[in-house]
Amino acid sequence: MGFKRKLEAKDVSLTIAFAALYAVLSFLPLFQIAGFFKFITVATIIAPIIGIILGAYLGLVSTFIGGTISLFVNQSFSLPSLAAGAVAALCSGLLHKGKQSLCVVIYLSLLIIFGFNPFIGAFWLYPSVMWFLIVGFIILVSPLQSYASKSFSSNSNSRLFFAFFVTSLTSTLASQIAGTLGFEILTPDANFWKETIWPITTVLYPVERTVIATAAAVIGVLVYKVLKLANIMPLDQTQHKQS
Repeated sequence: MGFKRKLEAKDVSLTIAFAALYAVLSFLPLFQIAGFFKFITVATIIAPIIGIILGAYLGLVSTFIGGTISLFVNQSFSLPSLAAGAVAALCSGLLHKGKQSLCVVIYLSLLIIFGFNPFIGAFWLYPSVMWFLIVGFIILVSPLQSYASKSFSSNSNSRLFFAFFVTSLTSTLASQIAGTLGFEILTPDANFWKETIWPITTVLYPVERTVIATAAAVIGVLVYKVLKLANIMPLDQTQHKQS
């Protein structure tokens, strides 16, 4: 029981530590969101890493706490940013544990709402903006994602990088949809999205999300290996068999 309590305390400590890190990194701008006085921040890179390290549910809690703090202290952080970070951590955590089917349901649900919203549905107004989101969904349901999820248990740096990159890419695309849906609720002007936002983001967001996934893979591999070597990974995340 003492061992179990110690591990639970460790999980709580890591959750709080990553929440604080997430809040701090939300102050560092990465890209400006087209058409808005808001920025995609470095916290976007760390969100999928938090999910992979803490697991889906602790990762969700950690990014939600960090995001909530940021809402009160950071004017450039918004409710859509909070939703996006939480979704990224949830999806990456699920994929790390091999729960691909559940992540598929979440991603597909978000994609359908984004595409077929009767008021600001991208499928009706500007279907080309969905192309990379669909590519992400194809990756998510393919053996590529399954192989990536299994590669987290590997000692190979290249396989671990691949696992972080693919998982971070699909997770950050899910977060992109969630964040965009949030901004659509706040700015329910179909012409604004059709004529101002989507013509620009159709070209920009695939590059943006690929850069985010690459950075998450580089940073994530380092953090993941350090935490494993230090034996301070959460209990749930130390149960992968080494291959």
